[in-house]
Order: sequence, then C-alpha cells, then structure tokens
Amino acid sequence: MKLIEPDEKSQFHAILSAQHLAADDFELHEVDTTDPKTDEIFALSGFVTVSRKSTSRQQQYPIGDGSIWVAEFERDLSQGVFD
Repeated sequence: MKLIEPDEKSQFHAILSAQHLAADDFELHEVDTTDPKTDEIFALSGFVTVSRKSTSRQQQYPIGDGSIWVAEFERDLSQGVFD
C-alpha cells in the first residue's frame, strides 16, 4: 500500500519547481510500518526517505495518517539540509 498521497506528491513537486530544482534530482523511498496484525482499526504509518542525488544528502520523515512530511521537507530544503 502506498502511504504517500497523490496530493502530497504534487505538493512535493510544486516545492521543487518553486525552488527551480529538478525533480529527477530527488528520490522518494517509502517504507510502510503499519502493523496489519492488530485487531484495532489501525492508522497507516511509515516513513519516507528523501534523497538528493547530486549532493548525496538525505532526510527521513514520518508519513501516514496526519503526517506533515511535505511541510517538514520544505522547511529542511529552505534551511539547506539538502545542499
């Protein structure tokens, strides 16, 4: 199951475009850590690793229900984490 929603991916690409950065310089790798064996209604959870190929910099963010990883990525990008 994909945890990154289509609108989150669109926002991610819009941030890159606004910063004049090539989308193909960045890679998203998501890992689903949702426990499918629970009897309760479970919230989707996991993490995404955002990698910038040209600098070999990467950062990991929690994803799933209620996550704000796109805003955290935008903050980190503006603070030079991926430079």
